[in-house]
Amino acid sequence: MLKNILLATAVTTSLLGSAVVAAADKPILNASYDVARELFAEINPKFQAHWKAETGKDLKIDQSFAGTSRQAQDIIQGKKVDTVTFNQVTDVDILAKRGLVRKDWAEQFPNHSSPYYSTTAFLVRKGNPKNIKNWDDLARSDVKLVFPNPKTSGNARYSYLGAWLYANEAFKGDEAKIKEFVGKVLRNVENFPTGGRGATVAFAQNGQGDVLLSFESEVVNIAKGEEFKSGEFEVVVPPVSVLAEFPVAVVDKVVDEKGTRDVAKAYLDFQYSKDIQKLLTTYHYRVQDKEVAAETAAQFQELRLINPTDVLGTWDEITAKHFDGNAILDQLLAEGR
Repeated sequence: MLKNILLATAVTTSLLGSAVVAAADKPILNASYDVARELFAEINPKFQAHWKAETGKDLKIDQSFAGTSRQAQDIIQGKKVDTVTFNQVTDVDILAKRGLVRKDWAEQFPNHSSPYYSTTAFLVRKGNPKNIKNWDDLARSDVKLVFPNPKTSGNARYSYLGAWLYANEAFKGDEAKIKEFVGKVLRNVENFPTGGRGATVAFAQNGQGDVLLSFESEVVNIAKGEEFKSGEFEVVVPPVSVLAEFPVAVVDKVVDEKGTRDVAKAYLDFQYSKDIQKLLTTYHYRVQDKEVAAETAAQFQELRLINPTDVLGTWDEITAKHFDGNAILDQLLAEGR
């Protein structure tokens, strides 16, 4: 009799354990850019609640933050990432070339798989003591800059491209003069951390440099936020700057291995929902939803955005010319040593 009771208890316990497992989906890992911690700390719980309401299942979302070029290399080396929410198209393209992401990844979600976008802006110290107004001020000999290394950070590549695109217009495409200008900007960099968060800490916490170059969203968050001394900084948005898209993609090879494709796709679809589009504007990102964009237009400065691919060719061509080994970036950095 006792043996039968123990057996029944064991079976019941096993069934209960199976029910608990069935009530939860496999966890997913999202890899994102270095300054996105606070944003996804809000997005992820919202999606977990949404997923629970839709499916009745609990979901654990793990996060990885770093410069997106570094994140892409980690995925290539075997890191089991389900979704990427990056800030650089080329870092998703690298994954596609390695067969980790489908080649037509940019067609899988609306707006070139970019649910929101930003641009490069400048953060200066209170009172703007160096009178920074535009890109040309960044090449002055009395100005010191902080931004991440374009070799490891998508954020920094946009800063580099913003300077290049400004000079391209200012010097009417004269590449020798463009290189000279961008070289001066690079020589003014006082700190070259690997990611955007390191650059923020160097400037806002450690007092390095006169200007921080980062996404408009990041510099506005710093100026208005509580993490660093509020009121100690001012934001300068140049009248012409670079369009910075924030691409998302499912890492197909990983989700097929783990069986997480449905939840991964739903997670990225959720970035386009009106609730999240509104949330993004509170972090000072520019959004694709037309209604939300119209409602929040007053909080963004009007400016002209240049898409690098409209001027400099495809992202493959931009990467080969500017960011590959011994390309223009390396050449200009070597000249400054």
